[in-house]
Amino acid sequence: MTGPTRRIALILATPGTTWGGMEKHTLELARGLAQAGHEIHILAAPDYSERFQEMAHVHPIPVHFSRRHPWLGLRIRRLLRRIRPDIVHAQGNKAAQLLGNVKRRRDAAQCTYVGTLHGTKSSHRAFAKMDGVIAVSDELAARLDHPNATVIYNGAAPAGPDARTTWPIPARHPLTVAAGRLEPVKGFHSLIDAWARLPDDAGQLVILGDGGQREALARQIEDTGQQARIALPGYEANIAPWLARADACIISSEREGFPYILIEALLQGCPVLSTPVSGVGAFLPESALAAGHDAEALATLLRRALADPDALRDQQQEAFAKAERELTLDGMVQRTLAFYERLKALTPPAGADAERG
Repeated sequence: MTGPTRRIALILATPGTTWGGMEKHTLELARGLAQAGHEIHILAAPDYSERFQEMAHVHPIPVHFSRRHPWLGLRIRRLLRRIRPDIVHAQGNKAAQLLGNVKRRRDAAQCTYVGTLHGTKSSHRAFAKMDGVIAVSDELAARLDHPNATVIYNGAAPAGPDARTTWPIPARHPLTVAAGRLEPVKGFHSLIDAWARLPDDAGQLVILGDGGQREALARQIEDTGQQARIALPGYEANIAPWLARADACIISSEREGFPYILIEALLQGCPVLSTPVSGVGAFLPESALAAGHDAEALATLLRRALADPDALRDQQQEAFAKAERELTLDGMVQRTLAFYERLKALTPPAGADAERG
């Protein structure tokens, strides 16, 4: 490890009932920072404790309260004064607003305050009080007005394609895989409508995940008579073997910050097709992007791409190589650490040396 050993507190303010890209990012970052020799503290919902306990000190916070609730702010302030971190890093808008409210108080912990912007919001004012801001895509960075902002893409650790899967992988080809929370923002309803417009030789679509739309999507599949062509098995703990076997991965989201499934697919050498959401344009050729988010745009893209899966794979060789260079967990961790050190050089916390003794 190069550079000083740091005490780093990560704040995750999402409810413990969900697990998506931001939560996965925080887990991967915490693991990578711990492996690099740093002392990691997690402030998060109690339900996340088990996920983080192997690589960090976990401090439950009552995130079910609103971001203006005095008890939530008081709990965070007390924890930070006790932990005395070198860096405190908020993940997402709610965490950034909570941390900003803490920072402006006279009794705030003396450390460097960082926030990561994970998705598109109507306002990003919550990040204004941070010493530095990380955006996970170029599109999100363009929305920021902050003197110390940078882009650091999400990264993932290499995953073995031979891991045991939760669900059996179908033998039918072409095989197209989609994955994510079964919620409206993921656009799976449009994807199902798009698949109904494809010929039978398009093969099999499998949508991996669980969520509030599960029953509605299952009814949609049945109503469109696609039970033999679309599978909705449930949450898959090991996505890598699916992507290693698939002919394509499809992202149908209406909006994203930087989709983790893009990273996981490209690192497995699986071609990706996508709606025009944040992050994908930096890695995928224009031919892999739908003209819009609606069913017809998705159907047009899928019809063209799945007509020749071998050609599709050949067209994305450059994307696979770029992912190997830029979307690894180690790369994300090292860029984050470099940003921390840059911020500490720009904004050294007053009195930190005396406090740390």
